Amino acid sequence: MDKKDFAFDKVNFILLAVSMVIVVLGFLLMVGPSSTDTMFEPDIFSVRRTKIAPVVCLFGFVFMIYAVVRKPKS
Repeated sequence: MDKKDFAFDKVNFILLAVSMVIVVLGFLLMVGPSSTDTMFEPDIFSVRRTKIAPVVCLFGFVFMIYAVVRKPKS
């Protein structure tokens, strides 16, 4: 099979892997203690969990779209 028949090249797969790592990092930034019925945890409204983590995830998904639509060099 010729290399021209493939939709992605090596760089596309590397970009996809990097974007998936960025998305996972964003979800890991959202992790933290949770509130229970008897105790309220104010950390659920921290800047890291409500602003930074979603932006990191969004950047990862946008980067993933770029990795998919990037045209391989001939």
